[in-house]
Amino acid sequence: MDLDALNLYWRACCYLSAGMIYLWDNVLLKEPLKPEHIKKRLLGHWGASPGISFIYAHTNRVIKKYHIDCLFVVGPGHGAPGYISGIYLDGTLSKYYPQFSLDEEGMKNLFRAFSFPGGLGSHCTPELPGSIQEGGELGYVLSHAYGAVLDNPNLIAVAVVGDGEAETGPLATSWHANKFINPQTDGKVLPVLLLNGYKINNPTILSRIEEDELLSLFKGYGYEPRIVVAQEIKEAHQIMAEAMDWAVERILETKEKTSRPRYPMIILKTPKGWTAPKRVGKHYVEGYWRSHQVPLSDARTNPDHLKVLEEWLRSYKPEELFDQRGRPVEKVLQAVPHKRLGESPYANGGMLRVPLKLPLVENFAIDPRQKVENTKPLGEFLREVIRLNPRNFRVFGPDETHSNRLYDVFEFGKAWMAKTLPEDEDEGYLSPFGRTIEMLSEHTMEGMLEGYILTGRHGILSTYEGFAPIISSMVNQFGKWLDISSDVPWRMPLSSLNLLLTSVVWRQDHNGFTHQDPGFINSIVDKWPNVLRLYFPPDANSLLCVIWQCLQSTDRINIIVCDKQKHPQYLTIDQAMIHVSKGIGTWEFASNLPEKEPEVVVASCGDIPTKEAVQAVKILKEHFPDLPIRFVNVVNLFCLTPNQEHPDGLTDREFDAYFTKDKPIIFNFHGYPWLIHRLTYRRTNHKNLHVRGYRENRKVGIDINYLSSFLKGRGGITTPLQLAILNQIDRFSIAMDLVQRVERLKDKAGNFIDKMRDMQIQALQHAYKHGVDMPELEV
Repeated sequence: MDLDALNLYWRACCYLSAGMIYLWDNVLLKEPLKPEHIKKRLLGHWGASPGISFIYAHTNRVIKKYHIDCLFVVGPGHGAPGYISGIYLDGTLSKYYPQFSLDEEGMKNLFRAFSFPGGLGSHCTPELPGSIQEGGELGYVLSHAYGAVLDNPNLIAVAVVGDGEAETGPLATSWHANKFINPQTDGKVLPVLLLNGYKINNPTILSRIEEDELLSLFKGYGYEPRIVVAQEIKEAHQIMAEAMDWAVERILETKEKTSRPRYPMIILKTPKGWTAPKRVGKHYVEGYWRSHQVPLSDARTNPDHLKVLEEWLRSYKPEELFDQRGRPVEKVLQAVPHKRLGESPYANGGMLRVPLKLPLVENFAIDPRQKVENTKPLGEFLREVIRLNPRNFRVFGPDETHSNRLYDVFEFGKAWMAKTLPEDEDEGYLSPFGRTIEMLSEHTMEGMLEGYILTGRHGILSTYEGFAPIISSMVNQFGKWLDISSDVPWRMPLSSLNLLLTSVVWRQDHNGFTHQDPGFINSIVDKWPNVLRLYFPPDANSLLCVIWQCLQSTDRINIIVCDKQKHPQYLTIDQAMIHVSKGIGTWEFASNLPEKEPEVVVASCGDIPTKEAVQAVKILKEHFPDLPIRFVNVVNLFCLTPNQEHPDGLTDREFDAYFTKDKPIIFNFHGYPWLIHRLTYRRTNHKNLHVRGYRENRKVGIDINYLSSFLKGRGGITTPLQLAILNQIDRFSIAMDLVQRVERLKDKAGNFIDKMRDMQIQALQHAYKHGVDMPELEV
């Protein structure tokens, strides 16, 4: 490709990018620029846009030259102008949005739509074809790119990494994702570090270290870096073209390698706000932090700055880039490849998505008369999912897959391209072709799973519940992507994001107080009713049915909370399937006198709170056999919300049928108690709802003064029943609470309450003396 034509294309991108930020009218500068031609509110970010469009243009060139499939992933925040200009020039934008036609009217519509209500955002949002990440929250570009190329051997993902973004924790860890890429079966990522020197108001760290230190850093990460210094524009194009050719040819050479190669990367040094005025008045602009957002932000009211802006815009010579009708001239369009980046099918992964072949869930069912590790059968099920779907399903986790009892998936190995040692043969399961990816970075694993899903595949990530908050904001960003995508008609449905939270708050046997945190569900529960689901399966068969259901769903975030330890089982697989399908159900076997109208309702949500609630009813059956008790178990948390607020919510009539209109409800919950009150505050019987759950400060707000001597060592190790008692979700606390809320029993319950307190004290004494729970209380 003629580099002069490429430069024309890039100049057109720069003009369009600046026009989107500033211009409301006179978009081709056919007349002198006037204040009324400037937008009333200037929004957007100029700083990274020229660099992004420069990389975009050179990616187009190698697509044409090498006939390769590419995905362009933009990391720098607010980089949309540099990306939108490219998909506008190649005609992709007008294909999906005819109002942005390649003429003067379409250009005016584009400029007016950018960063305008009802228009296009300043990030690479789901409305933009070719985009797989918004970039609003920095740090995920590499993990998304690496997830995208897994099992896509012909794909090259060009990942533009902002040098400010490179300072974030998620980005810093994701450089290591190259250790999981098999050169024969996976595609490749070409990182391009856009080193423009500044963030919002500060220099970037990587731009201020010596060149040998910079190169050593990336060599240490396993890359072969090449620096491109962009100063004089014509020379910059020549050097960048040579670097891109070198990188692509190196990538193509790696396809037959059996060991991990050093993958190429490019470090592109450009001025911040490249091609803007170097100075305005006494202040630096190009090459300085002032170009980050909107230089000349008062151009509408400051005549001197309006003149500077006009000179800046005219420096691109729009009359050489567009004809009188506003259409790009032919030489600009020569830079557009046949395989347009905005039309990449990988960026609309639903087009490529093939539903999973799932094994019969009945084949993994367990007998409910035994105690089992709840997640162990799931590992066996997922192993068969991998067997049936060897190229489009993966398991991800931060070094916890074995701990979470999912180790049967290791029959198909753990992806690993780094060095191996002889001892790895002893159940290390490391393999270049492994289907499970583990790295001790929740961000990188979550990002790779998202990238895998966004490009049309399926997966699941398991992690400790206490560490899930690490990725809370990341999951939030992905949820926003799915929510917006549902309103974009040409975006096809994606496989759901499935997160299994285990090693739960109630069973931190090895870790204690520091790992007790059910807060992830609180951080996400208020989000997007059309996207989010929260499941608390009470046993192994229910967990199997929940996962079976989740793996078939689309455009959702499925959060599944279930412990990995041995627990009682309640439901056959057929009963579990019905229960999970409804999301809530009455358990007659756990109720007392279920044929009668209840005097009290005991409800549970979560496997361990369910165990304690079931045992509480057993105690009450023994002491008060004539007391009608209804037992309700909740699997889908959103069943509790009104149906007007969530598609899975119960109607008021349905809710009242389960929980009555006027009877006491004792609700034993997995997480923080107030969450249940938030979800049910509009229900008829909310005034009689009494929730028990996890409490950070167990000395406040609960009646356990008689246990105060047992509150020592709160930061240490507890037994399961000890922790339940200290939080008052145990069977004894529930039983005492219940009898005091039944009008006919509360004045007769003194002896019973005294006995329950005795049992609690005995249980705690035993725990402190022997380090385990009393055998007769281990159900």
